[in-house]
Amino acid sequence: MKRVGIAAGGNWIVDRIKTVDRLPGRGMLASIRGESLSTGGAPANVLADLAKLGAPFPLAGTGVVGGDEDGRFILDYFRSLGVDVTCIATTDLAATSYTDVMNEDGTGDRSFFHHRGANALFGPEHVPVEAMSARIFHLGYLLLLDRMDQVDEEYGTCAARVLHALQARGIRTSVDVVSEESDRFATIVPPALKYVDYLILNEIEAARAVGREARSASGVLEAAALTEAVEELHTCGDMALVAVHMPEGVYIRDRQGNRYSRGSLQLPDRYITSAVGAGDAFCAGMLYGLHEDWSHADSARLGACCAAATLAEDGATDGVKPVSEVLELADRFPQRPPPVNI
Repeated sequence: MKRVGIAAGGNWIVDRIKTVDRLPGRGMLASIRGESLSTGGAPANVLADLAKLGAPFPLAGTGVVGGDEDGRFILDYFRSLGVDVTCIATTDLAATSYTDVMNEDGTGDRSFFHHRGANALFGPEHVPVEAMSARIFHLGYLLLLDRMDQVDEEYGTCAARVLHALQARGIRTSVDVVSEESDRFATIVPPALKYVDYLILNEIEAARAVGREARSASGVLEAAALTEAVEELHTCGDMALVAVHMPEGVYIRDRQGNRYSRGSLQLPDRYITSAVGAGDAFCAGMLYGLHEDWSHADSARLGACCAAATLAEDGATDGVKPVSEVLELADRFPQRPPPVNI
């Protein structure tokens, strides 16, 4: 089978975004300055970004939404983008997943209050492995998919079983992980990495997956700790690459041991409206380039520009435009020094 296109499965969410004057401490008050509604979750954000980039290949989603207004909102929106939603199941057993996003005005810092809803029902049977014609399948988020995170006696987790089946069919696999304050990383993430081609995640997730911390207590990036974590991640499976994105830029290490790092775009004051979706935007840019056989450097450049584009708008995907327009941001704004010296 000649494989083409990107499919994505996992968390389909409605984001209820509230822009507040500050993120308050426990028991304190913040004022809401604006509200918006958008889709969210790894497959939703990545596929929406790819559609807006003008991806010249098919896009398809898998997952579960509720038979409610939020579920219809998700399905209608992605149909309008030209994404195949045939394999997004509708259930009456749970409401569509949603997240209340509290976004601090001026900084883009945010807090999330999440209701798992129908996403908790997403299991191996919802991924049509045998019928799938995509070249790449992106799964996200590990640690936020109750059934996929469950123990599997043979493969470690149900997600690992699905990823193995996809690879066996010649489909390249990609995963993302949710940022979570817990000790579950070491038990849930590594089993899946045995069957992953592209691991695209942020610096916090990359380090915690192997029991490390990427930042000091004061928040300063620890480049040495990050590179050590990436080396350890590569021992978990035969991954084609690990790409770690962070506010400072990106660090990539591929299967052959080649390493690449570039700084993020240095954006002007007041440019950032919201950081919701920036990581998924970077992922979409990387996957676009990987699908089209671009170099790691060119793929990371598009990813960095996609992340910068989405920072300018409230919604997770609102700022993304066609590829040519997004790449213009690299000419408009200077580039920071690489976060990791190669």
